[in-house]
Amino acid sequence: MIKTIGNPRYGNVQSSLQDKAGNLWFGTTENGLYKYDGKSFSRFLMADGLNSNNISCMLEDQEGKIWIGTDSGLCLYDPSTSLSTGGKLFAEIRIPLPENLPPNKNEYYRNSHWVFSILQAKSRKIWFSTIDGVYVYDGKTFTPFIIDKAAGGFLSSNNNAERILEDKAGNIWFGGRGTEGVFRYDGKSVTNLKLKELFQDGPKPKPHNWAFPQLQDKNGNIWFSNWGGAYRYDGNSFTPFTKSDGLPGGVTRIIEDKKGNLWFGGDAGAGLSRYDGRSFTVFTAKDGLLNNSIWSILEDTSGNIWVGTRETGLYLYDGKKFITYSEYKHEP
Repeated sequence: MIKTIGNPRYGNVQSSLQDKAGNLWFGTTENGLYKYDGKSFSRFLMADGLNSNNISCMLEDQEGKIWIGTDSGLCLYDPSTSLSTGGKLFAEIRIPLPENLPPNKNEYYRNSHWVFSILQAKSRKIWFSTIDGVYVYDGKTFTPFIIDKAAGGFLSSNNNAERILEDKAGNIWFGGRGTEGVFRYDGKSVTNLKLKELFQDGPKPKPHNWAFPQLQDKNGNIWFSNWGGAYRYDGNSFTPFTKSDGLPGGVTRIIEDKKGNLWFGGDAGAGLSRYDGRSFTVFTAKDGLLNNSIWSILEDTSGNIWVGTRETGLYLYDGKKFITYSEYKHEP
């Protein structure tokens, strides 16, 4: 079971992956990293070599190594050596920062080296979006990738992107809360694509025209999310999806399952929705999902859907009902 160190109300299960061996990994805020082998959970904390207990993103590379992004930087888990060395399970990897990097002026994130998103491209190079900008790793060297058109950022004066995606054509997409629209890199230049404003729910609706790139579906459409809803890009234009289309609210995560359904997770009570290409099905407490603030969604190789929520919640949807895998149970 997922357990907590402190008050679970302040934690999220915010990242997840299934590795090549079939293990499930879940990253949390404040409560470390969990590995589930199908029978039991193992928890890893700073004592095991992590540089933080706040895990923001994960990637298994083509060699089977797992890269772990935290609010303090980057760690690496190498299953071929970690268990045989007798030392720490995780090695800290430091991204060398340019000498002329502007200082991080955001009070809350001052001096952090937060890694938001990790991607391994078809070229085998690994891309990292961080609070200190975007970096590309070729196996030996980290190289800064500058998006000149995305001056400034939401979290600092120098981060340009919070989420990265590679499409089937090899374009790299970037998006972040501090920029207008999204950015596409075709290997030569960066193009800024503008978006229609979507409005966040609330007594004073806020307009948002930024977006996080989330995935490319089986039909080739690229999906983006923001606090007002989602966008579908067909290669020519963006189609917004909001409450009027049946999507309950803002979106934090989107995945596509093996059947071609899209799953949307939202924060602030937006909950979990499944889209079959025609209409949205919304899952709530009556289905066993007791927390409606979703921060991660993963389909495992068996077709089960794993959902991570606020209040350190973890649920498995087996196609019929949600089963809780967290020690703490949300009280409405």
